Amino acid sequence: MATAFLSTANSFFPSSISPSTSSSCSSSSSSSLGTALVYLNNQNVQRRTLCKAFNESPPPTPALTKRGFSLCFITSLVLVAGNGCSNAIAAILEADDDEELLEKVKKDRKKRLERQGVISSSGQEKGYLQDVVYKLSEIGQAIDNNDLSTASSVLGGSTDTEWVKNANVAFNKLSSSPEEKTQVETFNSSLASLISSVTKNDVESSKVAFVTSATAFEKWTTLTGLVGQLKGL
Repeated sequence: MATAFLSTANSFFPSSISPSTSSSCSSSSSSSLGTALVYLNNQNVQRRTLCKAFNESPPPTPALTKRGFSLCFITSLVLVAGNGCSNAIAAILEADDDEELLEKVKKDRKKRLERQGVISSSGQEKGYLQDVVYKLSEIGQAIDNNDLSTASSVLGGSTDTEWVKNANVAFNKLSSSPEEKTQVETFNSSLASLISSVTKNDVESSKVAFVTSATAFEKWTTLTGLVGQLKGL
């Protein structure tokens, strides 16, 4: 490219020009040519830089959501205004947290009132549960005294006895959460183990099964809010 530009430049000067003049003109021409070449080279570099920047530019960012825009706006305020604005924003966020907490408290209170309404209208079921308390108390005393025959007579010999069936009627009506239902399952399975152990006259296994049954029942009454409404707990 440089050779082509020099050849073109030399054709502009006639051959009759003296050597000194030609030398001067050549020097001037070479200077002008050098400037031109530098300019063109800079232009090419700029074009390549722009093309590279365009090709390597990241994809457009997705549109901000309303929440994202709010967070960006808040961040901008903090950076611009400093601590004063930061404190104000902290107060706003704290107020939002308080509002969420208040809503949660309202929902929990509504659930408690609904639960209390169900319990208040379940007099018969509470009677069934009170009978469970009495039965467990008698069975526990008998096992503690190693009197498995008395424990067996109170238990009834199987899970199909009337008091166990009635207890499950109450469980099914008053259990709503997964935790409460889990405790009911634990009570029934450990009660079956208790009956089996008492029938086999296995004192130690009977004690373990009884503790598991009584603990599950107590946890269930706590979860449902019945712990203060049943005597003997």
